[in-house]
Amino acid sequence: MYDDQIYQSRDLAYKRPYGAVPSGTVVEFTLRPQRQEGFSRGVLRACYEFDNNRVEERPLVWTDTELGVDLFTGSLPVGDYAGLVWYSFRLETLGGKSKELGPYQLTVYDPTDVVPSWFGESVCYQIFPDRFCRTEVPNPFGMVGSRTVHGRWDDEPEWRPNENGEVRNRDFFGGSLKGVEQKLDYIASLGVETIYFCPIFEAAENHRYGTADYDHIDPMLGTYEDFTRLCRAAHALGIRVILDGVFNHTGYVSRYFNGDGFYPNCGAAQGKDSPYYDWFQFHRWPDDYESWWGIYSLPAVNKDHSDYRAFIYGDENSVIRRWLRAGADGWRLDVADELPDDFVRGIHEAVRAENPNAILIGEVWEDGSNKVAYGVRRHHILGHHLDGLMNYPFRSALIDFLLGDNGEHFQNRMETIRENYPPSAFYSAMNALGTHDTLRILTYLGVGSQRYEWSKETRAKYHMSSAEIVWGWRRLQLGLMVLFTFPGAPTIYYGDEAGMQGFEDPFNRRPFPWGRENQDILRFYRKMGQLRRETACLRRGDFAWGDCRRNHISYTRTLPEEGVAVAVNNGTADSQVSIPWPFPHAVDLESGHRYIASREGLLSIPVKRMGGVILHYQGRRKDAPHPGTT
Repeated sequence: MYDDQIYQSRDLAYKRPYGAVPSGTVVEFTLRPQRQEGFSRGVLRACYEFDNNRVEERPLVWTDTELGVDLFTGSLPVGDYAGLVWYSFRLETLGGKSKELGPYQLTVYDPTDVVPSWFGESVCYQIFPDRFCRTEVPNPFGMVGSRTVHGRWDDEPEWRPNENGEVRNRDFFGGSLKGVEQKLDYIASLGVETIYFCPIFEAAENHRYGTADYDHIDPMLGTYEDFTRLCRAAHALGIRVILDGVFNHTGYVSRYFNGDGFYPNCGAAQGKDSPYYDWFQFHRWPDDYESWWGIYSLPAVNKDHSDYRAFIYGDENSVIRRWLRAGADGWRLDVADELPDDFVRGIHEAVRAENPNAILIGEVWEDGSNKVAYGVRRHHILGHHLDGLMNYPFRSALIDFLLGDNGEHFQNRMETIRENYPPSAFYSAMNALGTHDTLRILTYLGVGSQRYEWSKETRAKYHMSSAEIVWGWRRLQLGLMVLFTFPGAPTIYYGDEAGMQGFEDPFNRRPFPWGRENQDILRFYRKMGQLRRETACLRRGDFAWGDCRRNHISYTRTLPEEGVAVAVNNGTADSQVSIPWPFPHAVDLESGHRYIASREGLLSIPVKRMGGVILHYQGRRKDAPHPGTT
């Protein structure tokens, strides 16, 4: 049972401090029942899930009365515990009546894990390497997999199943690391300070998620030297590089499984005496084995095997450490939920040992603070595991708002994340409106739910109408205002800034339309990216909500001497938004209009229908008399 009149976990009048807390914190609670209910005592019950569900009960003592409300207060010292605490309250009367509230989640994290701040401060750019930029049409002869290469860069990716009913993903376009290096100035023009690469290691498929050889760059992408040179060039422009770590499975066509015998060494499919045999789990050798989600081309790896762990992260020359030494600045872990916690912790230790300033991001689609995967509550962001997560809850909530949901729902969904996540994880989240696993955002916002009614052939050929592009772009502008100003790393999926369209894979993975970019969309992305890069309070400022009722989202990002206020309106009528503001005034970055804060510390801002504003102030906080007085 929950009763917001008695207890609100997000309000400092009821719980201090706000949200997740570090080990060693004493959490203070206050309940506020109506005096007429006659409660005389209360009990706080705390269950420490990560300590064998140990239960502790502590008293809640009556301390005062305020305007017909009784105050019952108590505290919970969490000690050196790190994990989830599920707490609840029981209020009792002298006559035996009782009321129970809860359970509520309290996240307790290990503060000894210092998370590098640079990722969450920066704009991130996700590249699907085969489709970004090529410098020449490659010859696939001698490469792993029976590859074909599109001669035309603007060809459509293959999507129809072959004669065996399979979509092999063996058609390549030939994007390369040299192509990315040639476009670094373009990437930097978007305000980008982090590039996140989808897999770049040798693989038979164009997506390269079925790794064939972790030791080598795919030859169609380039060489080890190409990678190190790219990293040096990126670093010279202030851009870091994150790699995709795919460690739940390898490829059927790989040096380790070697299902088709391409590699000269003895893979697990060639013989039980292979050094890789125990990396895999055979039900009946050689053709019946555990595979990722039943996909035979992705044999699942035994992640508990000591040799595999040593190879990935344990050895001095492990995959994790070697590519950090080559120039990478961090890793994103594919399907992090399916890696055991101690495996992730081992990767984390290897990352920090090799480069204390490197980052480790995990792919998790839900609230990562309380995620249960394979019957196990995960340690993802409790410390010494993942530094941040892909923020799909943010994407879902923001898209829902852009398509007409009310701002209060967005606020509540984001407050759940902010309350449950350690601050470092909240500010290091990878926020995106589109990725290689989702529809192109312009298509989603312009076409909407109609996609579910169409055949795949229709989706493959579909081009948005002018009206759909206009509506998609109007919504996307509002989304970008939020994306680039919200806590976490705003992440651009390559080509979204050029106005690329497309439904699901492979239509969301078309080649970048060089020379055919939508210039209006590109200009807006550049403006927002540079704003993020150049505005300190958007990179690391405190966050506070404004008015999020009905059609509005509004909030502020502040530092002691700088602030930004953001307000967007998804409605069909102009509106007025009120935002608490600790500075004397604010300037609309688009129009230049100055808004004066009221004596009560509020900004009243007009917001046009399907519009948004970003206001800025730089200077001293409003500690002196109001600037309108003499």
